[in-house]
Amino acid sequence: MIEVIRVQSPQELRQFVTFPFKLYKDCPFWVPPLIKDEMETLDPILNPVFKNAEAFYFLAKKDGQIVGRIAVIINRIEIEEQKKKKVRFGWFDVIDDIKATKALLDKVAEIGKENHLSYTEGPVGFSNMEKAGILTMGYEEMNTMITWYHYPYYAQHFEQLGFQKQATWVEYKLSIPPSIKEKVAKFSRIIRERYELSVIRFRNKKEILPYVDEMFDLLNKTYNTLQTFVPIQQYQIDYYKEKYFSFIHPDYITCIRDKEGKLIAFSVVMPSFSKALKKANGRLIPFGWWHIFQAQRKNNTAAFYLIGIDPEYQGKGVTAIIFEEMQNLFNQKGIVTVETNPELKENTAVQLLWKDYEPVQHKERSTFRKDL
Repeated sequence: MIEVIRVQSPQELRQFVTFPFKLYKDCPFWVPPLIKDEMETLDPILNPVFKNAEAFYFLAKKDGQIVGRIAVIINRIEIEEQKKKKVRFGWFDVIDDIKATKALLDKVAEIGKENHLSYTEGPVGFSNMEKAGILTMGYEEMNTMITWYHYPYYAQHFEQLGFQKQATWVEYKLSIPPSIKEKVAKFSRIIRERYELSVIRFRNKKEILPYVDEMFDLLNKTYNTLQTFVPIQQYQIDYYKEKYFSFIHPDYITCIRDKEGKLIAFSVVMPSFSKALKKANGRLIPFGWWHIFQAQRKNNTAAFYLIGIDPEYQGKGVTAIIFEEMQNLFNQKGIVTVETNPELKENTAVQLLWKDYEPVQHKERSTFRKDL
């Protein structure tokens, strides 16, 4: 028999956060999050997203042992401003037991109905800036620090329980050539001159700060037509700035401005932290910080995290400037492989950006939906 209990205490929240460490203990492809970060993200006092969201955390137990977890999320901006009557769920992990999966998803439906919502969708986070989707392809690939890993039976459970795919994301591996392609460099020069654009280069993290709010503003403008979009609030921007700033190296940020000094495009790439986080196993102390530090200094793999382009400049070749800057950086740093961030399958405009870099799709993930 499956018993589902609501998380009420800090001890139970820690059990909620650390359950995947047991579930994926012997999985070489699962990359653990930092436990401290997860605890803070799920804490209503520490995470400002709770100004417009509610969350309920549940653990599934069988014979007294934890066999699954789930977070049920109500995003008020999504419901009240965007008129999407959706109850979200995320942080979903479970053993290969369809009864445990059903018991956890029943809690989602129960809370959704109590709040007069129409359907459930997940796994997702509090907003579109967080992890999303059940892995449906790429089970023998390590996840990045901004994605979840899942066993193949997860998607099978959802389909057996009458859920249907809603949004689908694809991810690619790109091969970086040893030198810049001449056509990219030439096109980059043409676009810079035609639109009088210039590249902002940063010497330290302090110089980046004045541009962060503009970057998020560009993200809102870039993705506001996509199906999963929820506007990023200023308090979330401040939170993400604080949370991820320690991982960002100024060399890996490209910002482009117009002749008036207005930011019109940016990209954020990071060295891959997957292997470092695997070694850290959820903790920075005593040696986790060292693995992160080493990954920043010496790495032949990078991960593409964010790209934003003002709609006024989309389709005008601005990405050629970004790619020229990235290419020069990658060759300087010895990076030969880059992973893209998850891109919605229908977002073909972004996927076309990779065509000159021998893209290979190596992962796919989907959210699943069911009417209540």
